[in-house]
Amino acid sequence: MNVKKELLELIRRRIVVLDGAAGTLLQQLGLPQGMSPELWCMEHPEIIQSIHSGYQKAGADIVYTCTFGANRLKLKHYKARQVKKLNMNLSLLARKAAGEGAYVAGDIGPTGHFVKPFGSLAFEEAVDIYKEQVKGLLAGKADIFAIETMMDIQEARAALLAVKELTDAFVMVTMTFEKDGRTLNGTDPVSALITLQSLGADAVGCNCSTGPLAMRKIIASMKPYAKVPLVAKPNAGMPRLSGNKTSFEMGPGQFAACARRLVTAGANMIGGCCGTSPEHIKALKKTLQGRRPLPPERASVCALSSARKTVIIKKDGPLIVIGERINPTGKKELQRELLGNKMSLVKQMAKDQEGEGALALDVNVGVAGINEEKALKKAVEELSVATELPLCIDSSDSRSVEAALRAYPGRALINSISADKEKLKKLLPLARKYGAMFILLPLSGSSVPETARQRIKIIRAVFKQASAAGFTKYDFIIDALAMSIAYNPDAAKEALKTISWCRRQFRCNTVLGLSNISFGMPARKELNSAFLSLARSRGLTAAIANTARLKASYSKAAERVLMNRGKGALKKLTALATKSRSPAPQPAGKGLSPVQKISRAAIEGNKEDMGAYLKEALRAGVPALTIANESIIPAIKKVGDLFEKKEYFLPQLIASAETTKKALHYLEPFLKEQKGGRPKRAIVVLGTVKGDIHDIGKNIVSLMLKNHGFQVIDLGKDVSAEKIVNAAAQHRSSIVGLSALMTTTMIHMKDVIALARKRKLRVKFIVGGAAVTQQYAKSIGAAYGKDGVEAVRMARKLTEKKTS
Repeated sequence: MNVKKELLELIRRRIVVLDGAAGTLLQQLGLPQGMSPELWCMEHPEIIQSIHSGYQKAGADIVYTCTFGANRLKLKHYKARQVKKLNMNLSLLARKAAGEGAYVAGDIGPTGHFVKPFGSLAFEEAVDIYKEQVKGLLAGKADIFAIETMMDIQEARAALLAVKELTDAFVMVTMTFEKDGRTLNGTDPVSALITLQSLGADAVGCNCSTGPLAMRKIIASMKPYAKVPLVAKPNAGMPRLSGNKTSFEMGPGQFAACARRLVTAGANMIGGCCGTSPEHIKALKKTLQGRRPLPPERASVCALSSARKTVIIKKDGPLIVIGERINPTGKKELQRELLGNKMSLVKQMAKDQEGEGALALDVNVGVAGINEEKALKKAVEELSVATELPLCIDSSDSRSVEAALRAYPGRALINSISADKEKLKKLLPLARKYGAMFILLPLSGSSVPETARQRIKIIRAVFKQASAAGFTKYDFIIDALAMSIAYNPDAAKEALKTISWCRRQFRCNTVLGLSNISFGMPARKELNSAFLSLARSRGLTAAIANTARLKASYSKAAERVLMNRGKGALKKLTALATKSRSPAPQPAGKGLSPVQKISRAAIEGNKEDMGAYLKEALRAGVPALTIANESIIPAIKKVGDLFEKKEYFLPQLIASAETTKKALHYLEPFLKEQKGGRPKRAIVVLGTVKGDIHDIGKNIVSLMLKNHGFQVIDLGKDVSAEKIVNAAAQHRSSIVGLSALMTTTMIHMKDVIALARKRKLRVKFIVGGAAVTQQYAKSIGAAYGKDGVEAVRMARKLTEKKTS
């Protein structure tokens, strides 16, 4: 039996115990502030081996290698280059220390950069970075892999693909969630679970984030949809600062007692993160002895996910409307934009359909002369930020489908896979590799099967092959084939028969391309509405439809035409045609003033069109100051409000901030020409404190402050107190902003403030970061900025006070 099978059998029989923290123990044993734990452990191998063996003796079934930050980007900060060798050697140290008593998990942590489309790190570069690490861990005889503390679902996907493309070893992925129950990028636990288990993770869960009691809610929310074991690795409660030392509120006994609730919530693998020790794991092992785990509740899940939303597809659930409008067929303006490599209209169509009630979006960019592979990938990336709706990838080109699936930070739907041998051969493996659902299209060859009986035969044949490839009936939706009744008066009846068979006998979900039924007919809205009602009564699950035209009233005449009942019905329906006409949908921005267009672009993060809108406004004689004060500044405030209400998340916040930054940069020369141009606010010095190399949060704060007119002096990361205070004095700054991600480095915030006070600098402080709390900020005499929006608000408040 191989390791993967052994471990899965162990998980089936009992709770698997994971190890605890390494970082806090290393610091207690001499790790200097600001040094790479990985490099230091190679200089002191006996120390890390004592930690590994301590956890193994305490009862841990799995010991993590000390390679959390051993990736190319993290090690670059320490001028270290031999990534593969370092991972191999650290893995060998863990292997030797654990002996035969525990499995060794190759530990993989974040790079410290957001991955495209949510950041600047290219997805394939991220995959390559992680493959380099995985190769070293494999050479070091790691048994399994643990991808942990992920804040960005796209980075988690990159790491998971890196492992899966090199080995079939067991791999678990754990995200870290904020207090609001979402990751920093806005991913909720269920969406993370659906995305990762579909992509091939053997176990999914969360680590760090919180203590065991709060983590229970996260595990409980995942359990109903989990087809894999769930992992929980909480902190020993919340951190506390006593003097210059960080401690955690939970001792071994209390931690272990609270962990019982993780078992009842559905966790199958439990360990400890920050603040835990071998004593915590020993107590945990004892407490969990004899407790039976709750197995995964499902063998498969019929669900789609995006980075921020999951759509569960149920036979008796609400209709899943898949918006059809992102399709260039017959849309000249969309064709022009796509050929010009622009996506603003695509994003606007997505937003419109989302507002009209769509639960997923069909995405088709097929235009003659276009590079479809490149265009579809770009559309998927742009839409992943612009909308929370899951995507349906609509292309007949397998390379384009793969490019889109690889880039998509969720579980997509492929439209579609037919009985064509080439389609099955190319697309089934892609759906399997990337965990996508697909629409099963009952077509074989060039002719359309006219009857339900013919379609059923094809459905059975395709399902046989899909089943052999590992798919279940929850992994696809059957297209019942709505063909135009203008060409076949019985087309609606045969589609309805197909739906009934799928629901009652085959027990599978169904979908229709709704508008196909009325092609070439009058009163299309009435026909579509009646057909949808008839299909729903027979069990239709989803419809690909125009969301703007779904609200027509039900017509008995339309029903009679659909069911081919008498010629008189068509005359009555024709009489309705003039009543059913509606004006064509207007392009985005139609009827808006130039200033309104700029505001809308700023709120939606539309960088592509912002330059054109600014030129239009200036040509129309709108003063640059008016544009700034009446359009851009209110838009920035609006985005801040949306962020606070959790209607926007970090990706939308960044997209908007970058768009407004572009706009203000464009307007800068015009503002200087005008008297009373946009005034510069106070100077802010920013830096991540000594010993901390994390700067994602600080960079976001910097961008937000600049957009609000502050002059920002960004000192970077791992900055000494001396350098920060010197910069504050040199630039005569009004505010110093300090960032720290770790509890072990946030204590240096106090050192910076103490030095500034010693030098009698009249400067205000704002502090923030994952470990920082309002209470801690107050205790060291600083204001608290929990995120970029709050930091700006606090900076304005502090400078306004100073001015007055």
